[in-house]
Amino acid sequence: MDLSQQQQAAIDAARKVREQSGQLTSDRPEIAILDFGSQLSHLIARRVRELHVFCELYSCLVDVETLKAANVIGIILSGGPSSVYEEGSPHLSKDIWSWAESNNIPILGICYGMQEITDHYGGKVEGSNDNREFGKAVISKVGSHGHSLGDLFYAIPNDDNIVWMSHGDKVTQLPPGFEPIAGTSNCPNAAIAGPLGKNPLFGLQFHPEVTHTKHGKDLLRNFSVHICHAPQDWNMNDIANDFIEEVRKKVGPTGHVIGAVSGGVDSSVAAVLLNKAIGSRFHAIMVDNGCLRLDESTKVLDRLRNTEKIDLRLVDASERFLGKLKGVEDPESKRKIIGGLFIDIFQEEADRIKSEVPEGHTVEYLLQGTLYPDVIESLSYKGPSATIKSHHNVGGLPEKMSLKLIEPLRELFKDEVRELGMALGLERESVWRHPFPGPGLAIRILGEVNKDRCDRLRLADDIMIQEIRKAGIYDDIAQAFVVLLPVNSVGVMGDGRTYENVVAVRCVTTSDFMTADWYHMDYQTLANISSRIINEVKGINRVCYDISSKPPATIEWE
Repeated sequence: MDLSQQQQAAIDAARKVREQSGQLTSDRPEIAILDFGSQLSHLIARRVRELHVFCELYSCLVDVETLKAANVIGIILSGGPSSVYEEGSPHLSKDIWSWAESNNIPILGICYGMQEITDHYGGKVEGSNDNREFGKAVISKVGSHGHSLGDLFYAIPNDDNIVWMSHGDKVTQLPPGFEPIAGTSNCPNAAIAGPLGKNPLFGLQFHPEVTHTKHGKDLLRNFSVHICHAPQDWNMNDIANDFIEEVRKKVGPTGHVIGAVSGGVDSSVAAVLLNKAIGSRFHAIMVDNGCLRLDESTKVLDRLRNTEKIDLRLVDASERFLGKLKGVEDPESKRKIIGGLFIDIFQEEADRIKSEVPEGHTVEYLLQGTLYPDVIESLSYKGPSATIKSHHNVGGLPEKMSLKLIEPLRELFKDEVRELGMALGLERESVWRHPFPGPGLAIRILGEVNKDRCDRLRLADDIMIQEIRKAGIYDDIAQAFVVLLPVNSVGVMGDGRTYENVVAVRCVTTSDFMTADWYHMDYQTLANISSRIINEVKGINRVCYDISSKPPATIEWE
């Protein structure tokens, strides 16, 4: 599509996400991060949030009315793969530039964002092989180091100032009124500021959001806090209290909310929040598909129903799921069968809840555990801008059930959800559990899924988790699980020959689950895991350790 079509698609997608999300209104001051297609845009948001400053990410093609509707007090322009001088490259609308100037809103451009500022204000950006710069560089401050309304390099030393460069183009001529405030031996305009008489404008050719830039977080703090005067009030206790009060207003005194609970951190935290907001008018449903972890439903019931006093009903549908999965080996077919049957069962339980509420009460809302990375994927410039991802509505539940969404976690990253869970008083073991896929063990059993194979894998997986906890490495691993392979191997037990199942242990480290490395586990722990599984789980005689990274492999096997 051409740029005008793409811009309209981005605008429509942003509005659709907000309309479907049932997002609670907020006038919280925010830093708006405008994404030009950088793979690092989400990192900018993470770093700003770490300063306890609220920020949101938008497409660079966002319309000015969307920004006006938010309480934007500063703008950060991300990097991107395009060149500003090329036809078809993305640019901010003139309305946004005019609005920012007339309202004295500071703007910080990073990499492509800096070049966008330069291009808009009449400077020159060029590209050639000589201008390419990737990796570490050392910058030195020059000039006045800032703008009359703020110093971007305040309290940042001039010695050993290492930054991370990643650019093929660079600014060769500054716009009128701008000045360099830092440079490198290869890039004299590594940081710029100006012009006087306008809203504060800054540009960085390097990336402050990556950990390789030594004082990157300090630069973002100087911009967000000292120049934009953003309040550092983004903390989980306040977020919880704000949400509780707002959901009470939204649902009203006779409204009810239903929601699916899996036992994972996202659904557990969301359920506790809703319970604190409206008590018994929140109805949680847990569906046991026969592919859960060992004693999972019992533990979740104890934690959420008995300890947190949530109205949680357990639906044991294991026979229905395993019956549908009989003879099915294709992983995508497994997912579709489990997803479709889950929707049918959830619909049955929702109808039952609707019939049980007091006369005059309504069931209009569905709790959804959408996180901010899901929202980013739907709104980013390079993402599927006109498509709302299916996990935003649990495979189509809102359309089928005519329910409005309530998404208390939609502004939070995963680590913020965990922080919120701790603030709400959930036990640490529950908050810091490793992720577990929606289809459960069905996609960790390669080949046909049946009760015998599920039981075998449940025991092996539980032993592995016990051993990494005993070794004190559970928190060092982002995700750990066992996979049951569709092969048998020859073994010897006692004086007899065996021909039994093989399992693979998978443990990975990752910060964002987009890339991952295998966990370098010590041999003794591996030996303990292998020995216990082979000796305690009947039908398994061989244990392998998966040492594949992502990419080229994925974290899950199916």
